[in-house]
Amino acid sequence: MRNKIVAGNWKMNLNYEEAIQLGTNLNAWIADNQPTAEVIIAPSFIYLQTLLEAVDEQYLKIASQDISAHAKGAYTGDVSAEQLDSIGLDFAIVGHSERRDYQGESDTIIAEKLKQAFKHQINPIFCVGEKLEEREAGDHFSVVKTQVLNALTYQDKEDLSRLIIAYEPVWAIGTGKTATPEQAQEIHAFIRKVLNDEFGVEVANNTSILYGGSVNAANADEIFSQPDIDGGLVGGASLKYDDFVQIIAACK
Repeated sequence: MRNKIVAGNWKMNLNYEEAIQLGTNLNAWIADNQPTAEVIIAPSFIYLQTLLEAVDEQYLKIASQDISAHAKGAYTGDVSAEQLDSIGLDFAIVGHSERRDYQGESDTIIAEKLKQAFKHQINPIFCVGEKLEEREAGDHFSVVKTQVLNALTYQDKEDLSRLIIAYEPVWAIGTGKTATPEQAQEIHAFIRKVLNDEFGVEVANNTSILYGGSVNAANADEIFSQPDIDGGLVGGASLKYDDFVQIIAACK
């Protein structure tokens, strides 16, 4: 059965006090309101340990924004899956479009990151999505299918029970543009069909697929009402307490 999930990607935002305050406020709201959706936040690496200790993971889960493709070694600046597992972390974002674009992460690197996550019992939020020129050329289905297959084909099938997918149309991230609910539903259903065709009905039916293109308090109800959209990977709006709790409440 698919879980409803709302994940907040804080990116490189918030100082220490702001991060802890927002995390503890969200934890208290979730404890009081018991929303349907599982809630995950992804703060900067330097806040992970403190937030893991400051919140109750019965209510609020913590994720890293990235994970290394390497197990260990001379990779300055990387953080390994084993290190994250050792502090009790259960989730990590993998393959975000900003990592693909700014850090040049290939499908091959992302596949290795997924392997590391699965090896250490970390649930990856695996991001896929097309750029504006790919959407305008009508290539969005083939781009997304290629991203999915290049990353997942070489994983052990039993590990896919931990998989969460986030569809993020790159043209809708940080631009204020948002795919229509119908556009988002169309490609979410397509991703689920790819999972069904390549990995079986159980994987397709049990994988939560989140929408990650400028979800906000105003559009969350309509987006989350689509049958194949299981929640959201939220950027800027997750930094605003009032907006984020409205988004969480909309995911039913």
